[in-house]
Amino acid sequence: MADVTKTSLDALAARLSEVERYLHIDESRALVAELERQSVEPGFWDDAEAARSTMERLARAKQDVSDIDKAHARLEDAKVAFELGEEMGDEDLLAEAESGARKLEGELSELEVSSWFTGEFDHGDAIVTVTPGQGGLEAQDWCGMLLHMYLRYCERRGWSVTVNDAPTAEVIGIDRATFTVSGKNAFGMLRAEQGVHRLVRISPTDLKKRRQTTFAGVEVLPVLPDDVEVEIDPGDIRVDVYHASGPGGQGVNTTDSAVRVTHLPTGIVVTCQNERSQIQNKATCMQILRSKLYELELQKREEALDELRGPKHEIGFGNQIRSYVLYPYQMVKDLRCGVETGNVEAVLEDGDLDPFIIGYHRWVVGGRKPVTIEDEG
Repeated sequence: MADVTKTSLDALAARLSEVERYLHIDESRALVAELERQSVEPGFWDDAEAARSTMERLARAKQDVSDIDKAHARLEDAKVAFELGEEMGDEDLLAEAESGARKLEGELSELEVSSWFTGEFDHGDAIVTVTPGQGGLEAQDWCGMLLHMYLRYCERRGWSVTVNDAPTAEVIGIDRATFTVSGKNAFGMLRAEQGVHRLVRISPTDLKKRRQTTFAGVEVLPVLPDDVEVEIDPGDIRVDVYHASGPGGQGVNTTDSAVRVTHLPTGIVVTCQNERSQIQNKATCMQILRSKLYELELQKREEALDELRGPKHEIGFGNQIRSYVLYPYQMVKDLRCGVETGNVEAVLEDGDLDPFIIGYHRWVVGGRKPVTIEDEG
């Protein structure tokens, strides 16, 4: 933003009003009042799960209202500082107005992203699975790199992460990774990552130092609320237990705490070895299985690829959504929305994914206008 002016402040006020309308803040205020009333009723905590769900809804609604109220307060402070600064010719007040306007602009950008999420589960938690594709050992290493990237991104966002399953491969990298992300808009944001990710680099396992192209697939599913019914016949599942692999403490590797659940009718397999308790690992497996079966049912009903997951492709050439090129030049490029950067380290090491994720959602909201991008080799 250039030096603050009345026009620029009016533009920020208009943006704030638009965001407030999209987020239905008046409805959120009414919802807060209603849920607070419910939370103090006798017997509210008799059903602990229902009470927990209500309190989570209350917390989300309160956060939305609080964010808007803070934005209004910041806008008012910037306006007052600007008016007084103009009237008195006070550079310090004008600088204060400029600083407040810049902060507000960043906050509005974040609120605008939130306003784009209109899906039933967009504001909730997510289950992310990273699977190696074409590339052999390289693909397993690529899976490990992607897991690191996503963990750093979640840390930057202030989201909490539980790694449910990430067994170390025999030679390099990991066999796969499944993790649960908890935080505001986690599913809405992360569904931008659904698809095939391509890595181009000099192979660290090739003695001849040849260029290698590697692929990994990323699946993103919502964590289903408890009130969403998914029927699973106990006779349709097989539960296997085994020793957990990798680090995890003395108890993890000496007991059969890891769990593998197979849904026999569909062939879906879910594994979890994060917890020391076999019971806890099985509960996590069943939670993930519910999400996978819910998605499958949506696909059957609609007779099309459902919006929660996006197109499903072979994890290989021609299907990537994003390319990470480390050689012969350095570039990360999203092949859908056209966002790119030459700072590969910031993306892979520091998890600087917001430009890509926000760019993708802006592209979707804008009507998925085609982007022409030359193949990067």
